[in-house]
Amino acid sequence: MNASSPVPSPCINICDIDPRTGLCVGCLRTGHEITVWMSADNNLRRTILRRVEKRRAVLARQEASGRRGRRDRTRETFGL
Repeated sequence: MNASSPVPSPCINICDIDPRTGLCVGCLRTGHEITVWMSADNNLRRTILRRVEKRRAVLARQEASGRRGRRDRTRETFGL
């Protein structure tokens, strides 16, 4: 991907906002991040993707520690 190519969306078509976390269960973006995605420039899109990767790391640590269920996830889990 070159610098002028649009940064692709992390959407995987599993679109459901978890009310406990405020995150999409498919792509781990907030509702606001999803809303602004289409009008965001590549810099903002990369910022959002970095946040998503941090959230994925939190989930991986939770799974490694045995806390796997959605009920264990809250907004505080992700620093929201």
